[in-house]
Amino acid sequence: MKNNLPEKIRFTKEGYAKMEEEFQALTDERVEILVRLQTAREMGDLSENGAYTAARLELGSTDRRLRQLRYLMRFAEVVESKSAGTIDFGSLVTLDNGKKQMIFTLVGKYESDPAKQKLSIEGPLGMALKGKRAGDTVKVHAPAGTTTYRVVKVE
Repeated sequence: MKNNLPEKIRFTKEGYAKMEEEFQALTDERVEILVRLQTAREMGDLSENGAYTAARLELGSTDRRLRQLRYLMRFAEVVESKSAGTIDFGSLVTLDNGKKQMIFTLVGKYESDPAKQKLSIEGPLGMALKGKRAGDTVKVHAPAGTTTYRVVKVE
């Protein structure tokens, strides 16, 4: 009998905690939206009630995000970095591309945010780095071209 449950979704401890915080904040916000919706409903004619329409749209958006977060939390697996000098999930990696040094933490795709130095281990660079050590070089092929990186440090 085949298990139809999805695979576990990996998160760092920090990433899972942020997801829980967002879930709680949205749950609290949902209560406020329901109050606004009830107030707008009491104003009368719903067909031309902008406040009612806006609250309904906001409720729909909030409910969608809450469903997504519930799903992610249900199948989440918090993974501690176990890198002993080898790049893997949760590793803090310093790279040099010949022009500048960059520091990234390798995370899962749902936690990825390059603007916050969180790089998906499932992306081209993350996959190329997996298993490498300080001093190794990797070539990453992307639509913008090929870039070579040297691994400076792994924590």
